[in-house]
Amino acid sequence: MAHEGIYATFEECIVKMGNGYDSVTIDEDRINEFCLQAESYINVLCRKVFAVDAAAFAALNAGKKYILSEAASNLVAIYAVQYDTSGYHSVREAENIINVCWQRFNQCIKLLNAEGSIDFITNA
Repeated sequence: MAHEGIYATFEECIVKMGNGYDSVTIDEDRINEFCLQAESYINVLCRKVFAVDAAAFAALNAGKKYILSEAASNLVAIYAVQYDTSGYHSVREAENIINVCWQRFNQCIKLLNAEGSIDFITNA
């Protein structure tokens, strides 16, 4: 099955999960589901649909596109890591990945919602 996420690529999501994620259960179909959930959540939090398809996403300026990509891939990584932490060296390692991804996700949402940031990104 082809990757269906708009904001984040399959590879971006996998990298942020670290080496301990369950690659049998967290397959491309599951990552597609997580991407769609993450994209919907981002749109609702920001009260804006940034792109309805890959062409619309490609038309966004680079600054906004990469912030959306980072936000979505961070949230997908959280979903995947919390699904099964047994593949990590310790629960603490999994928690650290989740905490870093959650912090960065929240920073991305703040940037996407901040008027000054949007003006800066738009004019870049």
